[in-house]
Amino acid sequence: MCQTFSIDSSSLTSYIKITDYLLSELQPIIELHRPIIFFCIGTDRSTGDSLGPLVGYKLKYFSKNIFYIYGTLENPIHAKNMVNVLNEIKSKFQNPYIIAIDSCLGSLNNIGKIFIQKKPLMPGLALNKELPEVGDMSITGIVNICGNFEFLVLQNTRLNTVMNLADSISKGIYYFILKSLYKNYNNSIDIVNIK
Repeated sequence: MCQTFSIDSSSLTSYIKITDYLLSELQPIIELHRPIIFFCIGTDRSTGDSLGPLVGYKLKYFSKNIFYIYGTLENPIHAKNMVNVLNEIKSKFQNPYIIAIDSCLGSLNNIGKIFIQKKPLMPGLALNKELPEVGDMSITGIVNICGNFEFLVLQNTRLNTVMNLADSISKGIYYFILKSLYKNYNNSIDIVNIK
């Protein structure tokens, strides 16, 4: 099992590689019928911090079966409501598998790259906010360079960079959900035919 995966969002096959990675890593979770929650963190009030809500917006109609999308442009998950949303998820679902999605600041050569790790996300770290760690898996997109004045850096991030990241991540998740539903549908048909 691969602990860390990375891909450049400008690669034409980035979403395919994200789909394949999610399919291979999450198959045991799907087989256990655990709810899979895509927990998209950020705000539409800052370009650099809008990655999560953009991904959620692009996927909001794909909450079905065991897949659920939280955090959209309309209803973003941010520092002020994150704990409440996490508590809502924990009360609504039994043993959910949470995939946290957020923007991140990094080195210049990593801008535009997507990192998927099998560990929780520490949201608000760049802005020195004390928030709980989130997720069993994390998907981060590097939107700009880290350094001083992170708030200004996030405010002055190129929308094109954020949109490329959001497109790759949301397409990867979209095809992952479709392939998972199709595979489970075909498996149920095979079981019916065998009987």
